[in-house]
Amino acid sequence: MHNRGPRDNKLVFTHNKPKGNTAMKLLHFNDFRLGVLKGDQVIDVTPVIANIPHSGPGDRMNSVIANFADLRPRIEAAVAAGSGVPVGSVRIRPPVPKPTNIECMAVNYMEDGTLKEPAAINAFHKSPGCIIGHGDTMVLPDFPASVFEGEAELGLVIGKPTSRVSADNAMDHVFGYINFIDGSARGVVPPTNVFYQMKSRATFAPIGPYLVTADEVPDPQKLQIKLWVNGQLKQNFNSDDMAHKIPRCIEWVSHIHDLEPGDIIATGTNHRGLSSFQDGDEVELECEGMGRLKINVRDELKRTWSRETRLERTEKGLEGLTPQLTGKYAKAV
Repeated sequence: MHNRGPRDNKLVFTHNKPKGNTAMKLLHFNDFRLGVLKGDQVIDVTPVIANIPHSGPGDRMNSVIANFADLRPRIEAAVAAGSGVPVGSVRIRPPVPKPTNIECMAVNYMEDGTLKEPAAINAFHKSPGCIIGHGDTMVLPDFPASVFEGEAELGLVIGKPTSRVSADNAMDHVFGYINFIDGSARGVVPPTNVFYQMKSRATFAPIGPYLVTADEVPDPQKLQIKLWVNGQLKQNFNSDDMAHKIPRCIEWVSHIHDLEPGDIIATGTNHRGLSSFQDGDEVELECEGMGRLKINVRDELKRTWSRETRLERTEKGLEGLTPQLTGKYAKAV
């Protein structure tokens, strides 16, 4: 449910928590068993979904999402009766391993209010094959990009077939939310063939550590989003600065093509805190209430870049993308 303010970009809305239901954090662990996080314990609920037809953990999770209303009472009963294992003792896997679609909103923040008006609504498709999970590694390819970055984003997961939905009804189609890092290879050429080369590299869509059901998130437009690189806070912004709010994003995308249960819409980032990713980095993302996603970065070429954020470069009067300092493809000065 949402309430419309005086302008479309001032939408304020909340999720209604279903009466009698318990909000959940769903995760895959070890060999893609399905678990529910209860405190610091993982409760295995795989037996509850054993009869769902599937060919792998990806389409099984999509089916769980599509049939969650029927499955939920049994899952809740299993959580209430079950004993768990410490979450630190399991290998966490991507909570939504194989969505049919990943759509990423482009230039969808007001950059801490520094933009005079929203950019035209826009998005791009990222291959579902890019997904990795908590504790996995983003691999920088042997490719002449100017710089590699990762954008801190709130991702939403679609809960039911969605076609040409209105903004007024869009929130009824949201199953839940996840941390989402949009990996990017900047400065690729030719400039007429950018987004596919830049965004759909293998490992460039880290998500997790778990999927939070929508009823656990009272207002997704009031979430603090933070990203750290090697313990240093780089991005720190709030989803209330989003230019085109979540209902409008769902409306717009669903008028281009149908969305299926398990599909992900990444809602964009504030670019001012973006900085280079490079070999050996530990990256952490925490959208408020989504847990903390941790990944590693590997670059076999051991290239290095300047570490300034985009905002720091602007404040220093520096123009252009963050320069590569050493390694293959570095330009001679």
